[in-house]
Amino acid sequence: MRPGWGVAFTDTGAGSLSVSLPAGSAALQHRAALRSTLGLAQDFQFMTQVHGREVLTVESQGEQPTADGLVSTTLPLAVMVADCLPVLMLAEGDDSILTAAVHAGRQGVAKGILPHAVERLRQRGAERVEVWIGPSICGACYEVPEEMRAELATTIPEAFSETSWGTPALNLRAAATAQLRGIGVTVHQVEACTLEEPTLYSHRASQQQGRPEGRFAGLIFPMQKVGAA
Repeated sequence: MRPGWGVAFTDTGAGSLSVSLPAGSAALQHRAALRSTLGLAQDFQFMTQVHGREVLTVESQGEQPTADGLVSTTLPLAVMVADCLPVLMLAEGDDSILTAAVHAGRQGVAKGILPHAVERLRQRGAERVEVWIGPSICGACYEVPEEMRAELATTIPEAFSETSWGTPALNLRAAATAQLRGIGVTVHQVEACTLEEPTLYSHRASQQQGRPEGRFAGLIFPMQKVGAA
């Protein structure tokens, strides 16, 4: 991405990174193992996600804040998902690299959390914002009621989709991409469908197919910390 900065998306091999899902989660051990594997000097900063629009700036490690977006110049950031979009942002600020990790489900996309996060970066002098959208449920699998499709597609036409079996659906990836490109952001895609790919956690697959429940993560981190004491 930039010298000294990395982006990654975990899969089920890293275990669930949610402290509440599944019940009796070993997430803290999984998070520690992830940090060790990457050789980072600091823990990833996670958040308690609530399908809102709150984007917080964090520069010191702490408890999980309640938010759906985090911005930092120093901390490794993480966003957890299991069908929603994990969105990672990087930009050059006035005198530093600025990063963000954002959780964008249907509600978050509708509330404009992604343009809001970009605006937060730009308020801090960010230029040339680049975004990586990770694995999520695809537009051919994300079945929703017709009313729900119409509600989002009215404001973001790119969200309109149909399942592979012919019922109403939403394409959150296309909607998010349209929002971001519309404000001059470069978008990169990691296109994998969580419902179709068994090595990714999926809320719908856990409900419909009996797959294990959990959350995988999108990660953005300062690689210059690798190997530090």
